[in-house]
Amino acid sequence: MRIRLGCEMRYAFPYPVPMVVMLNVHPSGAAALEAPDTLRTDPPVPVAIYRDGFGNLCGRLTAPAGNFTVGTDAVIRDSGRPDPAHPEAAQHAIEALPAETIAFLLPSRYCESDLLADAAWRLFGHTEPGWARVQAVCDFVHAHIVFGYEFAHRDRTAADAYAGGRGVCRDFTHLAVAFCRALNIPTRYCTGYISFIGEPEPHPAGDFAAWMEVYLGGAWHVFDPRNNSPRIGRVMVAYGRDAADVPLTHTFGPNPLVGFRVWADRIDHLDASGDAPVLPEEPLPPQSMATRTG
Repeated sequence: MRIRLGCEMRYAFPYPVPMVVMLNVHPSGAAALEAPDTLRTDPPVPVAIYRDGFGNLCGRLTAPAGNFTVGTDAVIRDSGRPDPAHPEAAQHAIEALPAETIAFLLPSRYCESDLLADAAWRLFGHTEPGWARVQAVCDFVHAHIVFGYEFAHRDRTAADAYAGGRGVCRDFTHLAVAFCRALNIPTRYCTGYISFIGEPEPHPAGDFAAWMEVYLGGAWHVFDPRNNSPRIGRVMVAYGRDAADVPLTHTFGPNPLVGFRVWADRIDHLDASGDAPVLPEEPLPPQSMATRTG
């Protein structure tokens, strides 16, 4: 199938502000794009693209004073199949792990796996190592945290989410990541698009989402503690140790976000103009008022 995906972020800056934006499809999935998902800005400004230490695409720019919009719009080809499951995927002994996975075993700013180690082993130490253990973590986190945009808080950590039992998708993911790392499973935090293809109506407003990938059986596998079910049309933008590594936008100055839209919709064809679909304005989610971190 073909999916049209993109985003638009509108600002009202009091003065010129440097920005780093992470809005392009991750290079690992870019081959499925029908054309490059080039960053678009209004008014046009120069954008310098570089890759960070995880291979994510980052755009450097300076937003001018006044109204400013940045975003992308692209078409990507997708298998149309839900996230794959590999219940036979085994957990590796630490000494057998590839060196590049070790960083995803360590505590990080939002994922205090060291502080949550006792809880992790108490809750999941009896489960079968490997796929079943990760699924047990996701089942617990999915049931433990109450979702609500009104619960969004950019400073909430995994330990906070465990204690408070509420949050948004990044909090579900941070807690599951921290538990898995405490159980010696390399786990990385991911952000990107999740479509509502195949999901029952009504659909909520589009937004970026967070999930995780774990290293089992010699490969990285998707787990989604927020939704806790396979989804169609998942497209990764970036991954890192936690949300601090993959802010969708980072402003070196005030961050007056006044408009925000995200879309990931199945299409049968493009219209003759190739323009982005006309989308209704949506109310700004509460967490959009701060630097967006997935």
